[in-house]
Amino acid sequence: MTEDDIYRASTQYRLWSFTPETLASLRATTNAAAADSVRAAFRNLEQHVEDHTDCLTIEEEQKIVSYYCLKTLEFVDFCEYPTNVKATAVQYLKRFYLTNSPMTYHPKEIMQTAVYLAMKAEDTFHSVRSFAEKLDVTTESILASEFLLTQGLRFTFDVRHPYHGLEGGFMELLAFTNGKGEAGPGVKKSPKEIREEMLDMSPPPGKSKAKDIKEIVIRCQTAHGKAKELLKTSALLTDAYFLYSPSQLWLSTLLIVDEPLARFYLDTKLPLTSEVKPKIFTVLLKCAEMLRSSPATQPDKEEKKELKRIQKKLEQCRNPQKLDLVAINRAQKRDPDMNGGDGLDENVAKRRKLEREQSMKESEDLFGPVLTDKKG
Repeated sequence: MTEDDIYRASTQYRLWSFTPETLASLRATTNAAAADSVRAAFRNLEQHVEDHTDCLTIEEEQKIVSYYCLKTLEFVDFCEYPTNVKATAVQYLKRFYLTNSPMTYHPKEIMQTAVYLAMKAEDTFHSVRSFAEKLDVTTESILASEFLLTQGLRFTFDVRHPYHGLEGGFMELLAFTNGKGEAGPGVKKSPKEIREEMLDMSPPPGKSKAKDIKEIVIRCQTAHGKAKELLKTSALLTDAYFLYSPSQLWLSTLLIVDEPLARFYLDTKLPLTSEVKPKIFTVLLKCAEMLRSSPATQPDKEEKKELKRIQKKLEQCRNPQKLDLVAINRAQKRDPDMNGGDGLDENVAKRRKLEREQSMKESEDLFGPVLTDKKG
């Protein structure tokens, strides 16, 4: 089984990979449904809010979610948690808000639970009490939205990151510099020939050509560091994870930081006559373009002003029935049958019940049916 086959069998590919069109359509549907729910909730409370209540637009929702993705990066860095925890937490947040709206559940509350869940998923677990102390919140406020978040994630916690791919590619490049690397199938080049081609490789823009193999090693190390930084920022703050595979992500970052080196690497993997090479390169260029368009990790003055306006607008159009997640969680514990046991409308509750049953069936197919004690 190839690496590509393994990825295509993952839940990330099956449930969380989209085309730009389907991604936009999903967000539009979520925004429209949330706006309708907000207006209905206000009417039910007899607050006489008219149908033209000023709800968040799709673009405004994206800006507010992106802002809390930035806050997630800052918080995880402050806590000195591993990179995988940071990346997984951001993806949990972004996945959740594909089918949920900030007007329904405020990102500030979901963000803290996303980090807590990511720690458990990435085997960096801390007690909920110590985690709550870092945030200066109660443990109940973190746990109140945990099941809600897992539902939004469709009970799938695996996130395939591009970091291992980048490290593997970097090790291959270093092997090439040592004359030990092997070319891919169909590429008829000896390790010595590959090493000589590295020395003859075009330099990055603004740089001079390498004089010896030691400078090539330094070049590879520099590209590796810059590419890794892009994966820790730009790849997380855009829709790249929804649109591209992990291998496409890390190759695109290499293309950004050192295009000649990226082209050389691909040439060692695919023969010049390969029909798929131009297609692969086109995809990598599109991915690189998206990564370059990533929002800044520090909003400027105008962006802060815009975020403040959206935050203020959000406070006026939040669903009044979903304001206190702690109280909702307590009510659900007292009455498990309330709205299907999860505070969701009937249709959503039924759909997610079917998803749970399907997940259990797949597990049974993998490990076999439950053993029974036959007496006799």
